[in-house]
Amino acid sequence: MNGRRRAAGGAVGGGLLVAGTTSDAGKSVVTAGICRWLVRQGVSVAPFKAQNMSLNSFVTREGAEIGRAQAMQAAAARVEPTALMNPVLLKPGSDRSSQVVLLGKPVGELSARGYHSGRQEQLLGTVTDCLAELRRTHDAVICEGAGSPAEINLRRTDIVNMGIARAARIPVVVVGDIDRGGVFASFFGTTALLSQEDQALVAGYLVNKFRGDVTLLEPGLEMLRGLTGRATYGVLPYAHGLGIDEEDGLRVSLRGAVRESVVVAPPAGEDILRVAVCAVPLMSNFTDVDALAAEPGVVVRFVDRPEELADADLVVLPGTRGTVRALAWLRERGLADAVVRRAAEGRPVLGICGGFQMLGERIEDEVESRAGTVDGLGLLPVRVRFAVEKTLARPSGEALGEPVEGYEIHHGVAEVAGGDEEFLDGCRAGAVWGTHWHGSLESDGFRRAFLREVARAAGRRFVPAPDTRFGALREEQLDRLGDLIEEHADTKALLRLIEEGVPEGLRFVPPGAP
Repeated sequence: MNGRRRAAGGAVGGGLLVAGTTSDAGKSVVTAGICRWLVRQGVSVAPFKAQNMSLNSFVTREGAEIGRAQAMQAAAARVEPTALMNPVLLKPGSDRSSQVVLLGKPVGELSARGYHSGRQEQLLGTVTDCLAELRRTHDAVICEGAGSPAEINLRRTDIVNMGIARAARIPVVVVGDIDRGGVFASFFGTTALLSQEDQALVAGYLVNKFRGDVTLLEPGLEMLRGLTGRATYGVLPYAHGLGIDEEDGLRVSLRGAVRESVVVAPPAGEDILRVAVCAVPLMSNFTDVDALAAEPGVVVRFVDRPEELADADLVVLPGTRGTVRALAWLRERGLADAVVRRAAEGRPVLGICGGFQMLGERIEDEVESRAGTVDGLGLLPVRVRFAVEKTLARPSGEALGEPVEGYEIHHGVAEVAGGDEEFLDGCRAGAVWGTHWHGSLESDGFRRAFLREVARAAGRRFVPAPDTRFGALREEQLDRLGDLIEEHADTKALLRLIEEGVPEGLRFVPPGAP
């Protein structure tokens, strides 16, 4: 189709929307798995999510901010991530409002009501244009939905589920998490709550996280087909550690993949290192510690009590969408005092982005919290002023004698006035390090050098493994996702759906949307 061919010789074109019966049904994982399976067949494929709500984001090479899940799906597809793949990103700043990032750049703050009262509908043309451009330049585009397509209160303004499927005329496969229970009711109910026009695009279903003998499930799948007229495109087994970079929550996906899916090598030295990550409000890019968790002998946990810092060899203050709010939270819980005591004792602390800002002497914020001037923890000779314009960058450099790359996403501008030495764009004072760079610990040589410094300061006989390659572990994880689709989905039927589009004559399941 369109003159493009896949390796096996058949024409490929069009796309597919992976929807879900609920949030966290497995849409991101399935989308990444389909992308990896297709690219291994010689298909040029790209991921797409029209609208994403997440505090885990990434900076593309052109300086655009997109969801990390879409960046990882691009890695699964072996293509460079771009703003086209996630044209609308919502970054919550409170329970009621979010920063709207459009085509990779922030365009303002909106309440949920304000967004759904008109702004969202205005963006439909933008997201359909982005999808059309991806379809023009790739053999196939695998789209990810959000939440459930049957959120009938939001259907009028929907641009990420049936709204984009209708606008682009692409088929929909609905994923259901059977491990939660009620998957048949979820499939049937999701379909039956859609309008007749929307139902005409729902081609079938995909069962996720099944445990046990699949033959016991087959009678139910046949009954589901009889009730809806739609096929099930596969039953994916439950498998540990198959998540990619999470949109929300506290699960460290690659840690799960390393700890649960393979035999983990023992520590290279005599000791382990314990890392405590303070689970601050509006925590962002907690995937920064994935690379630490991938190291043999490094144990990472998220904490919210000062007592939990007592046995930690390294305390990490992570990024946050609310630096001043997170700082107040640390103080309210007694964590701030515990961190200050650690620093006075020469025990290691690392601050990343918002965490780096909290470690400084003073924060001037008339942008994010509008709190004015606030005292920081005073552990680094740094003063931070929040700017209206957001810094989005992909820096590279050298630290601890090793090359290192990262990415920056922040409104705070740091003025460094001293310290024992420079540390990326920040500094080190004693055993306290701070930087705005996310992702720096994914650089293998730098990570090992940093862990050696931590072990020395902590008095631990820990030795980093010489052969841990974070990029290779991530590739291995993406290959496992591709294997999951190839081995347990009806790939011939999926490919036909992607090539030929929506099947004709799909049955209407009453009652339909109210």
